[in-house]
Amino acid sequence: MKKILIIEDEPATVAGLEEALKEENFEVSSALTGEVGYKKAKSGNYDLIILDLKLPDMSGIDICKNLRKEGLKKPILMLTARKEELDEILGLEVGANDFVTKPFKIKVLIARIRALIGRPILVDIEEFSFGNVYISFKNKEATKKGEPVELTAMEFNVMKYFIQREGEVIDRDTLLDDVWGYENFPSTRTVDNFILSLRKKIEDDHKNPKHILTKHGAGYKFVK
Repeated sequence: MKKILIIEDEPATVAGLEEALKEENFEVSSALTGEVGYKKAKSGNYDLIILDLKLPDMSGIDICKNLRKEGLKKPILMLTARKEELDEILGLEVGANDFVTKPFKIKVLIARIRALIGRPILVDIEEFSFGNVYISFKNKEATKKGEPVELTAMEFNVMKYFIQREGEVIDRDTLLDDVWGYENFPSTRTVDNFILSLRKKIEDDHKNPKHILTKHGAGYKFVK
């Protein structure tokens, strides 16, 4: 039985999640404060942690960062109250694997949980080179032919996502869910426009890309 830890300060939310997750045959533990949840996360062998962004005593972002620094590899799903908060934390290296905004549909949350539990743990990347491009994810810097390239926070996130899955074909919906992190993003067409802009920055010829390839009818694939 998979074990899930809920770190959330709203008792009603915790009770609802506990009931729903137990019905799905998960073993559930919970904590109503960041301090208690942090201690449980460090001492317990959980398969996934549901972590609220806003806690009364500790920041969910700080908890997530500290757990990653201490070597925790299990998936962390972060709950946020507003899309504005989500947009803000997407630009940070917090170490969370997915984000869900409140209010959420429990079926959607459970689907996200099952996807995360079944997903392989990816090795973090501090820097990477391909072609004539160098990217430092740690320092948020990029160069092409030795010249600085201005990448946005989301472009760094997308590049890391692609590089960690080198050679894997990724469809647009998966990219939206995993990187943008929420369901109501305008459309998959947004992904195409985003990739075009990114190619113009890193490819020698964005019309004939060598690294971010289009697999027609399937999605995109990164090759070094």
